[in-house]
Amino acid sequence: MPIIANAARPRGGFLQSKSHHRDCFAASLLLQMVCLHFLNSHEDMDWTQLDVHPRIISAVIKANIKSAKDLLIFSIGDLQQVTQLSITDIYDLQKAASAALQKHSALTALQLYTEKSRFPAQHQKLSLGCGVLNNLLRGGLPLVGITELAGESSAGKTQIALQLCLTVQYPETYGGLGAGAVYICTEDAFPNKRLLQLIKSQHKLRTDVAADVVRKIRFGDHVFIEHAADIVSYNDVGRDMLTECITKKLPILLLRGQVRLIIIDSIAALFRCEFAAKDAVVKAKHIQTIGAKLHQLSRDFTTPVFCINQ
Repeated sequence: MPIIANAARPRGGFLQSKSHHRDCFAASLLLQMVCLHFLNSHEDMDWTQLDVHPRIISAVIKANIKSAKDLLIFSIGDLQQVTQLSITDIYDLQKAASAALQKHSALTALQLYTEKSRFPAQHQKLSLGCGVLNNLLRGGLPLVGITELAGESSAGKTQIALQLCLTVQYPETYGGLGAGAVYICTEDAFPNKRLLQLIKSQHKLRTDVAADVVRKIRFGDHVFIEHAADIVSYNDVGRDMLTECITKKLPILLLRGQVRLIIIDSIAALFRCEFAAKDAVVKAKHIQTIGAKLHQLSRDFTTPVFCINQ
């Protein structure tokens, strides 16, 4: 049986001043970490746009602080000295500046779950074309992230992958995404005959879809096949082919809107052998790089990634 896996600021008087200063200092460090990657593109800050008291803005302008970088990397003590503001004012100022720099505010799990119209990718799923499997996965494959299907040989993993290649082409009203799929083979040859059998049987397998909708979809024209290697064992040639496919070819198809599903069968096949300690480190680093790139593509294009492994 295959296994599917996915993965109050204190305010107070004199008695709280030390605790308050420590909390503000920690918050300042956190704000610096969160906003550091935005600083280069926001050298000049329009202080009048910040949601703080005009008195604070006046003090910042008078101190000749022109960039958010200066505001967030200086210590609280330095900012107090040049602006003559209190610790509370400095905290409010840094908080407002960081909020202005952030492209996306922090979200809670409850917000993602309840605000469905605002975060459709968190709720929409890609149907597997089978009620039982959809119920098992609570609706289907998530549109963002990597889903791994693992199981013994001949357990039906490839069958599910081929089925996904077809269901992704259906309109969203029927559980699809209205686009094609990329099927990357690293081990065996692509099962063309099995795919053709599934295509011919769609009118029987998908009785929930109107017959004219099934007839209009040219399933075979929207499954893009790529062979990353012709051998099973780990080798530089096969590894480079897979990397090139993921980093160069996939982004082009995704940018054109031709595909909304990536299937890899399988990543582990290229690395399946014994390694010396030095090779194991290189292997692990390379797999990590591939995984990070797949996650990036999935996130940027709201495209599910489906990996098969034994």
